[in-house]
Amino acid sequence: MATRQASERIRAAAVQLWAERGFHGSGIRDLAQAAELSSATLYHYMGTKEDLLAEIMSDSMTRLITAASQVTDSPGSHSQRLSALVQLHVLAHAVRPQETRVVDGELRGLTAAHLASVLALRDRYEAIWQSVIDAGCAAGEFTVTSRSVARLALLQMCSGVALWYSPDGPLSLADLALRHAEMALSMLNAKSPVEDVVAECRALLADWP
Repeated sequence: MATRQASERIRAAAVQLWAERGFHGSGIRDLAQAAELSSATLYHYMGTKEDLLAEIMSDSMTRLITAASQVTDSPGSHSQRLSALVQLHVLAHAVRPQETRVVDGELRGLTAAHLASVLALRDRYEAIWQSVIDAGCAAGEFTVTSRSVARLALLQMCSGVALWYSPDGPLSLADLALRHAEMALSMLNAKSPVEDVVAECRALLADWP
């Protein structure tokens, strides 16, 4: 089996297993069984279980940072940039719910060195959101009592779709992203209408491995 194929197989099995049972709720034998590999082969391709978790988290956050930078570097108002961030975040969490549940919920599986690295990436991503909110407030486009609370509330709202969204539900994924963008702008007391950038966000996500 090629190294890349084996690594992808292990990562896919780990994401599914940890999303369902949690990082501490499944052992190496469970992962080997899910990946249909021996434990010895598993260690050969992935290192330790924590190394694999840190790698999955780092890769996911790096992709999200890159995509967020792209949608916010485009010309437009602060409301348009915030709307684009929301749509991207909702789509990413709805399309890859298991991965994002692991990334958002399994930080307790990391020890100090890995944790610091992953938290630094998360801080970089949240800083993109904060800069858009701060700039919008400074320009008079947004009005909020606490900018940092607004950031945290918006991220929590958008991340939640990974827990409950179903493609069989009444809303299409595009509608879901747009409704979240509408709510986000309303929370910030923005006057501008939502700009639909779902197609552009989908294109960014399509490039993700």
